[in-house]
Amino acid sequence: MTEREGSMFGEMRRMARTSGAVGGIAARIAGERIFGIKTDQARHAEDLKAVLGNLKGPMMKVAQFLSTVPDVLPPEYAAQLAELQANAPPMGWAFVRRRMAGELGPDWEKKFQSFSREAQAAASLGQVHRATLPDGSDVAVKLQYPDMPSIVDADLRQVKLAMAVYKRMDNAIIQDDIYVELSERLREELDYMREAAQMRLYGAMLRDVPDVNIPVPVPGYTTTRLITMNWLKGMGLKAWLEQKPSQEQRNRLATALFRAWYIPFYRYGIIHGDPHLGNYQVSESGALNLLDYGSIRVFEAKFVTGVLELHAAVRDDDLTRAAHAYDVWGFKGITEEQIMVLNDWARFIYEPLIQDRVRPIQEGNGTDYGREVAQKVHAGLLRTGGVRPPREFVLMDRSAVGLGAVFMRLGAELNWAKLFHETVAAFDAAALTARQAVALQIAGVPAAK
Repeated sequence: MTEREGSMFGEMRRMARTSGAVGGIAARIAGERIFGIKTDQARHAEDLKAVLGNLKGPMMKVAQFLSTVPDVLPPEYAAQLAELQANAPPMGWAFVRRRMAGELGPDWEKKFQSFSREAQAAASLGQVHRATLPDGSDVAVKLQYPDMPSIVDADLRQVKLAMAVYKRMDNAIIQDDIYVELSERLREELDYMREAAQMRLYGAMLRDVPDVNIPVPVPGYTTTRLITMNWLKGMGLKAWLEQKPSQEQRNRLATALFRAWYIPFYRYGIIHGDPHLGNYQVSESGALNLLDYGSIRVFEAKFVTGVLELHAAVRDDDLTRAAHAYDVWGFKGITEEQIMVLNDWARFIYEPLIQDRVRPIQEGNGTDYGREVAQKVHAGLLRTGGVRPPREFVLMDRSAVGLGAVFMRLGAELNWAKLFHETVAAFDAAALTARQAVALQIAGVPAAK
């Protein structure tokens, strides 16, 4: 059997496996929504998590993504899929040697002083090995899993099917543009040369921001399927929290996270679109190590202006200004009633940025960030005929929800409004556009396809 034939049969097996999982979701949702058949969604969701958690590739990443977009999937599924931590089984050493030879040449081992045979971490699209360069520098080497382009296509077809079935049952959020955005960002993540450029971009944008560490890609050791960067020493966020850090330490880390996400957005129109727990480490000094730069979104200044306009509308309880903000964002044809429904979500997101006092990101007894509000908004949108979110909205909302969940887990108590105003001070759309163009050019980030 040729390598191509093996790849084709592997993709067929994967299609069969994921089709079963996706088909199971569709059947169970349809049974309950149309025929009134009650199913144990929590148990089925656990089964789904078990299937996807053992698959390398984007299906797991897609599941993590969908779990952070409120009401794209039923809450039972979203809760289980949110727990996926990208612990796919690693590739064996024999394969690693072949792949490294294909990327750096047959004498690749001579380019390292040492190279760990065992993967130090497994992600959804690749795995990380620790190595030492000839000059003694410790580096992380991320190697992409085999056949990822074809696997991305196969998995996205299954996701499209699942979303289409759910849409027939529930049209509160019309997901067409969500799928387009998801597809394009995932395909960009396959290009590790792009990721290296985006890593350089974040290094430049956050150079002077305290408590934020960005890895640096190593020239000559990076290809489209291989990225080598300096090794950042740090502890995973979950393990760090188990050590019971002080309130001051947790607040310090939350402050770094806030700045790492929103300084690039409000000053350059750029956001890190993957606020996943596996992408954070805490350094020995208590600073933030920010990892994984595959999912980066670049926005026009107009969109950022709309975000600030909605903040002002919520602050002043100004419905007319809110309507203008949604129009700037790209929500077309929405009614006044739908604007009022959407404003429930906007108030939830913006409230900590408006109240000038020290507080947790979410007040009350709820442990699931935003779920109760999202369900209320979902019911309102369903009642009013549904809305079609613009594709630019997807990663922005995902970042807000994902970061909010992390701030809750940290138990951070900060003056979020003060942090926000420091970040947006002297905002100017023309200056943002100019800074963005220069930063992208210097870092060598290619234009979106």
